[in-house]
Amino acid sequence: MAVTRLKRKNRKDKAVSAVRRQSLKIQNAKPVIKNVDIEKIKEEFKANASKKA
Repeated sequence: MAVTRLKRKNRKDKAVSAVRRQSLKIQNAKPVIKNVDIEKIKEEFKANASKKA
């Protein structure tokens, strides 16, 4: 008895699993935590304010 492959179903199954893997990766992704120097930003604002005035 010959076995035929259901190519359309195979493509669909792979697509569904790819979407699932991608969504899990997105859910588990953590943003990069950057160290922000607040004092430096305040100085930049003061410098910009003095240039405009």
